[in-house]
Amino acid sequence: MDGRTVVLNELAQGVRPLGEGLSWFEGMADAEQCEVLRMLAEFCLQARATGEDGPESIRRAGIRPTHTPAVLLVRGRIGEQLVKIADLPQDERAKAFRLLVALLGVADERRRAVFCAGGCGHAWHHVGT
Repeated sequence: MDGRTVVLNELAQGVRPLGEGLSWFEGMADAEQCEVLRMLAEFCLQARATGEDGPESIRRAGIRPTHTPAVLLVRGRIGEQLVKIADLPQDERAKAFRLLVALLGVADERRRAVFCAGGCGHAWHHVGT
């Protein structure tokens, strides 16, 4: 697991504070920010995020439901919307990052409870231990 993957999972699991992650993200070059957002979108799909995760993710992210990433998330067809969120312009990226980290956290919590309750071998479920 590479360093970015560890950081993203630690953020989603609450092991690292979101403010620290946001500083880390904002310090990246443009191309790297885009790559990290795409990684997060893929991780959300792998964790089986759904549109129903939207309201809780928006709340956790601390963004308004009227912000562009939030509006996209609750529109349906989660896979398509995640691609759109990851491809938002520069001025929307910090909100997109916050939202995707929160969405990963919500979806991964459910996945742990449903599929990994008896233990699992997912390396990302053991980053904080």
